[in-house]
Amino acid sequence: MLFNKKKEKKRKMKKNFFVSTPIYYVNGDPHVGSAYTTIAADVINRYWKSMGQDTHFMTGLDEHGQKVEQAAEKNGYTPQQWTDKMTPNFKNMWSALDIKYDDFIRTTEDRHKKAVKRILDIVHEKGDIYKGEYEGKYCISCETFFPENQLNGSNKCPDCGKELTILKEESYFFKMSKYADELLKHIDENPDFILPHSRRNEVISFIKQGLQDLSISRNTFKWGIPIDFAPGHITYVWFDALTNYLTSAGFENDEEKFNKFWNKSRVVHLIGKDIIRFHAIIWPCMLLSAGIKLPDSIVAHGWWTSEGEKMSKSKGNVVDPYNEIKKYGVDAFRYYLLREASFGTDGDYSTRGVVGRLNSDLANDLGNLLNRTLGMYKKYFSGVVVSSQEEQFIDNEIKTMFTSTIEDVKNYMYYFEFSKALETIWKFVSRLNKYIDENEPWALAKDEAKKGRLAAVMNILCEGLYKIAFMIAPFMPESSQKIINQLGFENDVTKLQYEEIKEWNIFKEGHKLGEASPIFPRIEIEKEEEKETKKELKIENPIDIKDFNKVEIKVVEILDVDKVEGADKLLKFKVFDGEFERQIISGIAKYYPEYKKLIGEKVMAVANLKFTKLKGELSQGMLLTTEDKNGISLVKIDKSVESGAIIK
Repeated sequence: MLFNKKKEKKRKMKKNFFVSTPIYYVNGDPHVGSAYTTIAADVINRYWKSMGQDTHFMTGLDEHGQKVEQAAEKNGYTPQQWTDKMTPNFKNMWSALDIKYDDFIRTTEDRHKKAVKRILDIVHEKGDIYKGEYEGKYCISCETFFPENQLNGSNKCPDCGKELTILKEESYFFKMSKYADELLKHIDENPDFILPHSRRNEVISFIKQGLQDLSISRNTFKWGIPIDFAPGHITYVWFDALTNYLTSAGFENDEEKFNKFWNKSRVVHLIGKDIIRFHAIIWPCMLLSAGIKLPDSIVAHGWWTSEGEKMSKSKGNVVDPYNEIKKYGVDAFRYYLLREASFGTDGDYSTRGVVGRLNSDLANDLGNLLNRTLGMYKKYFSGVVVSSQEEQFIDNEIKTMFTSTIEDVKNYMYYFEFSKALETIWKFVSRLNKYIDENEPWALAKDEAKKGRLAAVMNILCEGLYKIAFMIAPFMPESSQKIINQLGFENDVTKLQYEEIKEWNIFKEGHKLGEASPIFPRIEIEKEEEKETKKELKIENPIDIKDFNKVEIKVVEILDVDKVEGADKLLKFKVFDGEFERQIISGIAKYYPEYKKLIGEKVMAVANLKFTKLKGELSQGMLLTTEDKNGISLVKIDKSVESGAIIK
């Protein structure tokens, strides 16, 4: 049978909001991936603040560990001097990206050391930390041990690809395995704990494979936070780095702040998908042991490619945020990142994509709306607002659409669906452009008897632009401020609250509008020469369009995958087709030995194939594959395409 997945648990809104980025590794440089996470956190923080919530936005740096100690020594610095030297790289980047955080935490700060020591003591006193000896394969680069069941016989790090070393040392362990069942129960009872929802199955599957106790100390290097109950040992990355979220919220340093921004907040961690297991498994287990509230949502975004290829320094295709800001402006860069890819799926950064978005959405749609409105108001009324009561039904339609737009955006922002939120706002932009054409102000201006109606139309446009400026302010604060100023206001758009702008007739008679000036200039790129293709084509076994239309091919998302018992060639897929979960059996096990990595991918499936049984397992469709000299491969679809989309 097929299972309907469209039912959602009603969400509960909280007055306070806490959002974090990961703390970035101090040895690295900020890049488009870290910029993406931090911009997203900045946008969501600004948004909920504008909706009347008390918010706290934190970011920062992970400054301890063996690699930092080694880099400092290599460059002739002490570890502390080295981290002090590297810190401005990140702060300067966030400033350039117009990111306004409330707290920039460094794990070398005293407040953080105090918080780490306290949580270690709590967990130790509970009996969840014990001394043992660890021997296993260790990645120095990732500072992580990997059990054999994650390596599939390889000696390379599954995360960074570097060679693993055998490491044996005395260590203190955290009884993480003790909390597996409790964590699974929490995930089941809190459907928004892991977002997007498609990531939940990956985490659940990993937990069900069996959690191992976690090594949490090191005694082979010194750059870290000493453990009071374990002389000679320093705190290993997890209890150090992950505890930063508590530190920023005030844990062990400011009880009132911690109560407000952790215990009584919606706590959200924005992260890259590569560290979801650390945040959705290790971190909540630590908190369960310590008796501290778990975060409300852990939100994992995808990766960025460049012009369709993986970014690589050797290829020279790494996107430098500074360069992009210089070319397009900070707001255009922020807009593209959050509009182009659904948060949670991978995105591609391309010159044509950026220019296309800037010219179409920003210059043509919004910029043109602003310039036309101000230009006509100046021409017809000398740029001074004239009041009018001559409203018509179409005006109420605009007002109703604004109310629904605000509500839809709120729903999308709750689930961090930035792209859909912006798409919704731009539907309102497009509606106002259409409103101009429907009412033809230039025609109304020719008839003196219709000047009242002309004023009503122009006021709707000005008020609509004011509301658009408010809605886009979290995404593009600089551009939003320019719109506000051109509408004749000097107030700070980033301090506007929804309650202040939700009504209409904000523009009072006699208000003087500002001067129109292009905010989003169009950008031209050189056209590539079209390539001519001349081939003689012969078709064997031709079919007509009616034959093809009998086959229903859908985009489906892989939720889980396992081997079929007693059948080495078969894999059992659980997929979501946009409406239902279904099971599909496919004979491709030989080509996907690491089949669990397929979870989260979107592929093509024939949805109207007769159900059948293979080795006793029901198959409710067929996955489409390609076959060449390299073997058989699933036909993968860009993750931004919605599940259930029809292939035509």
